[in-house]
Amino acid sequence: MAQNMGEDGRFGLDRRTKLLGPVRLDSGVQFAPVEFAYETYGELNGDKSNAILICHALTGDQYVASTHPRTGKPGWWTRLVGEGKPVDPARHCIICINVLGSCMGSSGPASFDPGTGEPYAMDFPVITIADMVRAQAILLDHLGIERLACVIGGSMGGMQALTWASLFPDRVQSAIVIASTARHSAQNIAFHEVGRQAIMADPNWQGGNYYGSVDQPDAGLAVARMAAHITYLSEEGLTQKFGRQLQDRDTKTFGFDADFQVESYLRHQGLSFVERFDANSYLYITRAMDYYDLAEEHGGVLAKAFSGTRTRFCLVSFDSDWLYPTIESKRVVQALNAAGAAASFVELSSPFGHDAFLLEAPEMNRIIDGFLKAGGL
Repeated sequence: MAQNMGEDGRFGLDRRTKLLGPVRLDSGVQFAPVEFAYETYGELNGDKSNAILICHALTGDQYVASTHPRTGKPGWWTRLVGEGKPVDPARHCIICINVLGSCMGSSGPASFDPGTGEPYAMDFPVITIADMVRAQAILLDHLGIERLACVIGGSMGGMQALTWASLFPDRVQSAIVIASTARHSAQNIAFHEVGRQAIMADPNWQGGNYYGSVDQPDAGLAVARMAAHITYLSEEGLTQKFGRQLQDRDTKTFGFDADFQVESYLRHQGLSFVERFDANSYLYITRAMDYYDLAEEHGGVLAKAFSGTRTRFCLVSFDSDWLYPTIESKRVVQALNAAGAAASFVELSSPFGHDAFLLEAPEMNRIIDGFLKAGGL
């Protein structure tokens, strides 16, 4: 099904397909047709027992281990995925799917509505994390993959991994959940709302109908990215990297230019983000994360979401992550223990906050490698 080298010479193979579906959304909408953009690495073995699904985070995409076609940068998890890495295409068939609602090829607000021939914009249906997972299941059915050896994800990807194990327990042999949570807190929702309001306050947003316009809501989206990026870091990490260092000049300007290096860094993050992401997708996906509460449909009892599960779980948190602190992972572990699930957990030390799982983390890699091999992978 998959191969190591894409037709364009890139590591991995970029794939796109449109399926009739439909995806039954939590809102009650039967959404169809569904476009999927995904990357594959490695090959399915004879009994199709080596498939690993990697789920991306809010601003991620399917280019987990191959060059991004828009930015030219390496894949976002090349430290974990690749030859000789814990997730290795020599042993595993690796799939990474752009989530429903995103802007990198899967159906989202920027996609064309077949009924009107125009972009959906804000007429795209409201989606949830569970909707993303149901869509992924439809694609895996199409690919002939009935069972996943492992689902791996960090942050929003971890939410998807937990949801996979809850919605489709018979299809998931194991799950690795990193720097994540089983529900979004009020603080998480508040930060997202600041970002959404920044986008919608941009006059170029035009109520979401900016597709085809010369002027895009870039300023609002850049501010949203800046605000969110602060939550991905830690005070220790920011202090180590920037402190109160001024830009390379002898005097302060006392104006609104970027006097401090940390200001310049955040502005760069915002400006580079608008080159690859869609403002409406940001609105939809952050709202999906805010709706996320895995226990809600189980009477508020998280353990019931995993009742009778035979999935093996590995959870990893980082001590400097204040977006999804260790207590959130511990709540999930407690629920898994109450459900009788096989679960292991470790908190790792890092100065890099929530983003630690995307950076150099040899101890995390060692844990993931051991967990996979213990399961015969």
